[in-house]
Amino acid sequence: MDNHQTKSSLAGLTLAAVGIVYGDIGTSPLYTMKEVFAPAHGLQLTQANIFGIVSMILWGLIIIVSLKYVTLVLRADNRGEGGIMALTALSLESVSKNSKLYFPLTVLGLFGASLFYGDGVITPAMSVLSAMEGIEVATPSFKPVVVPITLIVLICLYAVQRKGTAGIGKMFGPVMLLWFSVLALMGLYNIIRVPGILAAFNPLYAVNFVIDHHWGAFFALGAVVLAFTGSEALYADMGHFGAKPIRAAWFFIVFPALALNYLGQGALLMFNPAAVTNPFYYQLGAWSIYPLVILSTVAAVIASQSTISGTFSMTKQAISLGFLPRMKIVHTSAKEIGQIYIPVANWMQLFVVVGAVIGFGSSTNLASAYGIANTGTMLVTSLLTFFVIRFGWKYNLLLCVAATFFFLAIDVSLFSANALKFFHGGYFPIVLGLIIFTLMLTWKRGRELVFENLKKHAIPLEDFLASLFVSAPARVYGTAVFLRGEADGVPHALLHNLSHNKILHERVVFLTLHNREIPWVPFSERIKISDLGNSCYQIDLFYGFKNEPDIPAALALCASSGLIFEPMETSYFISRQTIISTPGGGMARWREGIFVAMSRNARDAADYYHIPSNRVIEVGAQVEI
Repeated sequence: MDNHQTKSSLAGLTLAAVGIVYGDIGTSPLYTMKEVFAPAHGLQLTQANIFGIVSMILWGLIIIVSLKYVTLVLRADNRGEGGIMALTALSLESVSKNSKLYFPLTVLGLFGASLFYGDGVITPAMSVLSAMEGIEVATPSFKPVVVPITLIVLICLYAVQRKGTAGIGKMFGPVMLLWFSVLALMGLYNIIRVPGILAAFNPLYAVNFVIDHHWGAFFALGAVVLAFTGSEALYADMGHFGAKPIRAAWFFIVFPALALNYLGQGALLMFNPAAVTNPFYYQLGAWSIYPLVILSTVAAVIASQSTISGTFSMTKQAISLGFLPRMKIVHTSAKEIGQIYIPVANWMQLFVVVGAVIGFGSSTNLASAYGIANTGTMLVTSLLTFFVIRFGWKYNLLLCVAATFFFLAIDVSLFSANALKFFHGGYFPIVLGLIIFTLMLTWKRGRELVFENLKKHAIPLEDFLASLFVSAPARVYGTAVFLRGEADGVPHALLHNLSHNKILHERVVFLTLHNREIPWVPFSERIKISDLGNSCYQIDLFYGFKNEPDIPAALALCASSGLIFEPMETSYFISRQTIISTPGGGMARWREGIFVAMSRNARDAADYYHIPSNRVIEVGAQVEI
């Protein structure tokens, strides 16, 4: 019975993974072959070139996706979680904090995460725009409405994010299963017409294509890489499904469907070269274009939804790890903690996506911008994985170097091929990524400067309490909770309260939050209580970057240790810091200006930590950096 339930659960998770994980890479057949043979690339439509391109795509899927991501990278789970942020935390954990590698690895991980944001903008624009261009294939006179309709679909998609995806998310799996079934059947239909295309499975065709074309093959790589975009999603969504369902979905559903469709498009181009303008929509003839447009649009929306959800998740992790300021996070599901909505991230991303659609105007123009961010993230993943398998897993050095060099050679080739398109649109995700990268580094460094300033002027807590109770102030009924940073001294809020009110609550709690570089901290390890005497306590709360920071809920865990917090008898004292930029500080003036602006617009601490607003007392403090 248990075995049956396990199989049933695996089947359900596999179906869900097909819908969530593979939306991006699953919609790549919409545009990959069209872009490879686009007139601008100058690649002639010959049998040898068709065989060579299809072979490169097939073996790229085998090596990059099947071997690198599905077989190797999915093993690098950080307490069950995946993604570039989780991998960064895992690589940092594998080296000492005092190691010279710590800061470079942090910067490398942040850069990979920043490129993910760039890719997250291009994916919705590219996927939906490619799907809508089917209308133009069916009726050329509809070309002027392609961009407006694309914008309407995207605006509607982002507008419904606040309601969550719990309802429509259940349909993602069946719809994408239908999508991959259609891809496979269309591919089979054309393979039967030209069965010789199956010879493209021979990797020698890819090798010969590279030998014969030299630089031409290098340029072609810039378009071939479109078939692999979305690879990072396999790893990023591991925490939602686990490695087994993602592997099962790839090997039994997604890869066979993609392989058959790319082979089928190759066969189509061999007997109908005129279809090169849009091979995907010509696979079954004119009658199928409108049904395919509808199905492609739904698949593109699902692919976009996956990217948007990934952006929310990445942003929450970055906030928890201290790389972005606090933002409003709305939980859209009472059952699934991972389903969140971040308004600021949602509307900012929509703004940039709309700009990309209007600015580039077509999937062909967007293709130049698409691959560079994705291949950059792939490159960073390979580098970070080396430190995990070598220093974390203690694998043989020669094996680690050989495996990393093999994947890096491919990643560098793909990234370099896309870098050639930098001035033709490739700059867009790179510039966007660099902006995010600068903001995250600035926020991290700014917080460090604030911490150093506070530490420099800090009064040791233990010494202060010892002197305070020599002649104890009047004590009043209730509990006072003072938030204090790691290694801080006496909270400013306590000093102000004593100075102005001359009283102390009968129970005083100093609360410090620690963000650990792991996804989850279990409830059994969430709190640490230290008795400071005179009914004063130091409580340390520990959170992972996927935990929800809820202070009242965490304090409720103290009941098992004899500390009971009555909600209406507990007051929370929070120091509101006003950051002041000064000349000769730790950062350039423009960066200090950015940090001050980010700090002023950060979400209120009480709101972020779910503290009831009617129990909060805020005390202002100025901090110079």
